Amino acid sequence: MRILYDGQIYSLQKVGGISRYFDNLISRLPKNYHPTLTTVRSRQEPHPYHPNLKLCSYKRFGFRPGRVCYWLEPHYFRTVEILDKPQIFHPTYYSLLSRRELTKNKYPMVLTVHDMIHEVFANLMDKDGQVAEIKRNAILAADVILCVSENTKKDLLTRYSLPEERIYVTHLATDFSPNIGYGNEIIPTQPFFLHVGWRNNYKNFSRLLIAFSKITFKVPDIILCVVGTPFDIMEEKLIYEMNLGKHIQHFSFASDAHLAKLYRNCIAFVYPSLYEGFGIPPLEAMICQAPVIASDSSSIPEVVGDAGLLFEPTSISDLTDKLLFLLENPAERERMIAKGLQQSQKFSWDKTVSQTIQAYQYVVN
Repeated sequence: MRILYDGQIYSLQKVGGISRYFDNLISRLPKNYHPTLTTVRSRQEPHPYHPNLKLCSYKRFGFRPGRVCYWLEPHYFRTVEILDKPQIFHPTYYSLLSRRELTKNKYPMVLTVHDMIHEVFANLMDKDGQVAEIKRNAILAADVILCVSENTKKDLLTRYSLPEERIYVTHLATDFSPNIGYGNEIIPTQPFFLHVGWRNNYKNFSRLLIAFSKITFKVPDIILCVVGTPFDIMEEKLIYEMNLGKHIQHFSFASDAHLAKLYRNCIAFVYPSLYEGFGIPPLEAMICQAPVIASDSSSIPEVVGDAGLLFEPTSISDLTDKLLFLLENPAERERMIAKGLQQSQKFSWDKTVSQTIQAYQYVVN
């Protein structure tokens, strides 16, 4: 089967969840598949590996004058599309390197929808509706849509009248290894909860800070370990006002080995997000034998199942109770760790690829 992947996502992010998804998908395709990937990355930069992969790379601004190079770029990618004659066209994002509208696509198209965040939180993420409009055109042009969770499928069908038989749920996975992080990676010396990743907007981090501040009175040596970008002015203000300075340990960056060690040694990993299309961090945490406290919203219960403690994400008191419960019940931690390992085994990239191939076969048949 010949599949053309427009590699727009590789021009938008050096590393990230969507690019990792396509790396794993393309690399795990059956040996008799023939994928083509268009990209503006150089051939020396990381790309997925497949024995039959044809990499069509165009170096953006690779020659002078730059404006001519940029003008020629979409023509190069349009020519690749014509010459490749794919059986399936699978763009990595909602816009194309060829700058052609997806509504004008001539090939059977499969589209992956990771979440409906720009629609659910339009006032925060997409005030002018520009991203949602580009996405809408892509969704309506697709022959088959892959959703990374049942919740994303539900959100999609709430907003679009689409034939349900053309929507496949292909859960994500992670190749994060628990068998690392046994070196000299720094972790807090006191008992700690762990938060990893983005904290802006719908990630709900401020409620975690407030809930955490309430348990410091009962457990004076407790730490909240935060892995991610430096605190912004509003976060620093909140930390100061709640007198949390000595209770926060922050790492701007953590290698996989460092992160694995933090997961393995925390009291629990806390995931307060209001909305996720899937939610990889709780899966990583369970693989590394960390109990998970997570919000009972969007796709997160699909990932965590009954292995974690779920809380109402707008309820600070509910989150506070869950934090205290794990501190006061160490035996419950061991039960959650065992259940988390079982739950994590439900997700694998091989399953994701197998489900995707079913969708591909539906399109060509």
